[in-house]
Amino acid sequence: MPRETLNRDQIVRTAVELLDAEGLEGLNMRALGKRLDSAATAVYWHVKNKDNLVLLATDQVWSELSLPDLDTVDWRTAATAMATDLYGMFTRHPWLVQAFAAHVLYGEGKARHDDRSLAVYEAAGFTTAQADQAASAVFTYVLGNAAGAAATASLTRKLTREDNTAEEHLQDAMTRAQEIAMRHPRLRARLETPAATDYAAGADNSFEFGLHALLDGLERQIDV
Repeated sequence: MPRETLNRDQIVRTAVELLDAEGLEGLNMRALGKRLDSAATAVYWHVKNKDNLVLLATDQVWSELSLPDLDTVDWRTAATAMATDLYGMFTRHPWLVQAFAAHVLYGEGKARHDDRSLAVYEAAGFTTAQADQAASAVFTYVLGNAAGAAATASLTRKLTREDNTAEEHLQDAMTRAQEIAMRHPRLRARLETPAATDYAAGADNSFEFGLHALLDGLERQIDV
């Protein structure tokens, strides 16, 4: 596809598709050009470089988030909805978790989300400084929970590229981890329960449980 028929929106959408499929390590102008049926050099007419492309892709997915109307819902409902929506975005696009470790991320979509997040905690009764801390604590909690899914996706891609036996390697690793866990009483007791699946599996609703506990703790800090 010649550069005259390309546009930035098309390039960014395709970059998101490539990132979802191949992760941050799989994003390069040659691979992107192939998906666009275009020469890699044509892409450079619309984006400066890979770092610029990551920023544009990040802002594209950040715009997927819906923002609660604080005139119609209370702060706790709004905070829960925003955190849950954010977690969903990170798990749909696990490369975004990787990007936080390698890039300074900013853009209109992220700013829009961050501004509403601060408004939520100010509506709860926090001072400006406290709202900053509360929003940061919840964001960090969500990002940390999504890191597991991002790591699994990255490892699976890596193993698949190497020898197409990713599932076998992962299963072997989990078997060894369970063998070690069985030497420790509390881990063994959990693995021996009828509902147990594997050592790496988290408890059902663990994200919701932790978020609820975190918001409970923040609520107790209001007016302290």
